[in-house]
Amino acid sequence: MSANNGLIFDENRVADSTLRIAYQIYEANFDRKRLYLVGIASNGLVYAERIKNCLERISSLEVILVELQVDKKNPLAQVRSSIALEELKDQSVVVVDDVLNTGSTLMYAVKYLLDVPLAQLNTAVLVNRNHKKYPVKADFKGVSLSTSVNEHIEVRFDGASAGVYLT
Repeated sequence: MSANNGLIFDENRVADSTLRIAYQIYEANFDRKRLYLVGIASNGLVYAERIKNCLERISSLEVILVELQVDKKNPLAQVRSSIALEELKDQSVVVVDDVLNTGSTLMYAVKYLLDVPLAQLNTAVLVNRNHKKYPVKADFKGVSLSTSVNEHIEVRFDGASAGVYLT
């Protein structure tokens, strides 16, 4: 199997999509001084960091990266954050993940964040698979894919094989 087998988005397209998402996030938050990017561990956090780097290049926003740990196999388990939830009060927040599949991970992340009043809450994903079980949508997305439920999307951010793969 070659390294490009199943490749649907190479590193350059990931970078282009990330920059476009960063511009969209900035447009939605141009009147703010601070923005919280809440990355769902682990790949969502990596992707949030990439968006943060783009935002810092194109805007004067103070971008604060937050790690959110959600057990994707058992999302009802305790959600943990790298900062106190109260720090997000009345702030603009964007929850970031790499792939939106059924929506359960984003749903439980958003549920956790709604324990404090927020000024604005959006979601951003690199890949939207359109297999939602929950009424969660990606406000900012790199690509929407119509895939079968038997197919798997893998996002790799490092190395020579960086990109989005359909397996």
